[in-house]
Amino acid sequence: MSDVQLSTMTDKSDAILTQLPARLKSARTGQGLSLDAVAKLSGVSRSMVSQIERGESSPTIATLWNLTRALQVDFAGLLDNTQSPAQIEILRAAEVPAIHNLGSGCHIRILSPPEEAGKHEVYELLIDEGGILDSQSHTRGAREHLTIIQGTAGLQSGDAESVIHTGDTARYPADVPHAIKAINGPVRAFLVVQDA
Repeated sequence: MSDVQLSTMTDKSDAILTQLPARLKSARTGQGLSLDAVAKLSGVSRSMVSQIERGESSPTIATLWNLTRALQVDFAGLLDNTQSPAQIEILRAAEVPAIHNLGSGCHIRILSPPEEAGKHEVYELLIDEGGILDSQSHTRGAREHLTIIQGTAGLQSGDAESVIHTGDTARYPADVPHAIKAINGPVRAFLVVQDA
């Protein structure tokens, strides 16, 4: 490798390291997170996070990985010296994955990306009249947010029961057995599942 190439690579590395503290701090403050919150989320000590943001300490790859996961920012993008153009990811209707064998008379379209599975999932529910989505307990602390777009649904969460109508949103524990049933016609709804 020539001296010119080596010098250019070193210059790029130096530029990335120079911008890294500001990018990390910007990602943290942009989400309204304190140093303590980032420390708790990442497992990196508060003092180390502060030192990295001030440019007083260079993080290891493992530390940087933990910080980017805690801040939910792209690891490669944080290190990239060029601004990438805004991107729009489109999943056409025919390409949306669906589940048809869960419950009775229930068709589920999976709207959230695969990497969100087990954390924050979004579904469109289409339930035929009399159909039911009967679910077992999710992980401890899990909750669901159900918004009825069209129709009327009977909702059960543990021992609690309710009826919700078009435009209503119900929030309820999902770490107990729960069920959604279409009554008086079909139901179309959006379901958000949040695991603790």
